Amino acid sequence: MADITRRFGWRHLRSAPTAHIRHHKRGRLAHDGAGLSFWYRSLSAALCEVPVNDRELAMAFHARTSDFQDVTVQATVTYRISDPAEAAARLDFSVDPDTGAWRGAPLEQIATLLTETAQQHTLDVLARTPLAGALVDGVAAVRERVAAGLAAEPRLPATGIDVVAVRVVAIRPEAEVERALRTPAREQIQQEADRATYERRAVAVERERTIAENELASRIELARREEQLVEQRGTNARREAEEGAAADGVRAEAEAARTVRLAGAEAEAAREVGAARAEAQAAWLRAHGEVEAATLHALAATRLAENLPHIDSLTLSPDVLTGLLGKLGRPAPGARA
Repeated sequence: MADITRRFGWRHLRSAPTAHIRHHKRGRLAHDGAGLSFWYRSLSAALCEVPVNDRELAMAFHARTSDFQDVTVQATVTYRISDPAEAAARLDFSVDPDTGAWRGAPLEQIATLLTETAQQHTLDVLARTPLAGALVDGVAAVRERVAAGLAAEPRLPATGIDVVAVRVVAIRPEAEVERALRTPAREQIQQEADRATYERRAVAVERERTIAENELASRIELARREEQLVEQRGTNARREAEEGAAADGVRAEAEAARTVRLAGAEAEAAREVGAARAEAQAAWLRAHGEVEAATLHALAATRLAENLPHIDSLTLSPDVLTGLLGKLGRPAPGARA
């Protein structure tokens, strides 16, 4: 919509570059072009604003296939007004000189023309196509037919309209039919999923069996090695016992030999000591035999005195002393005078 400003009874119009303005003043064309800006009086001006940019028209309509199934077609048509003069002459693009708003609905008329034309060609194609074919190849067939039909439509060039592109978004059946059509594919997908699940479980079971066999083999090998270890330990213990017994025998023999040698040495020493003692005793007896009795008595008294306890005082009676002195003074029997 053009931008209109009021100043002292005059109006100033400023349009966008994508809007073609036609200004008639008193029945004559005063301004004609896109992106114009000019002053005018509203009472003597007739304005038309024709958009010249590309416009998108989305459409959706129902059709019926050759097997009497209802489908919904979603399409988009891109068009532009290439001849604004022809469009303004055929459709009402006039705008209010005070507000710049369209007085009619020209774009709705163009949308109706394009939609009905596209729907007519779409119905013609789908009426000869079964539902399965329409869902598989219907999009391309409908797009080509609609594009060709719009290009051959005489009203569009006469109105100054060019169709730029045609796009068919989707062709969809009713909800129940669509669910029914999806069921075989879903069942097949489910079967594939179940088969994959079973295969995965089978692989898992096989792997578990392999792992169990490996564990069993490992246990058997471990038990065999433990048996070998027990046997080796018994052999080592037996060998150690034999070696210990042999060592003990050697030690016992050495100890016995040592004991025998010590006993012989001790016996020899005892014999030598006894002989020495016997000789000493014999010599002692011989020495005492050659000594006089009085001397022996003195020695005995001396030895007795050495072995007596400590005596602080000794009292001798005259009788004892007289007898002792008499014995000492009397010569021994057999002694020479």
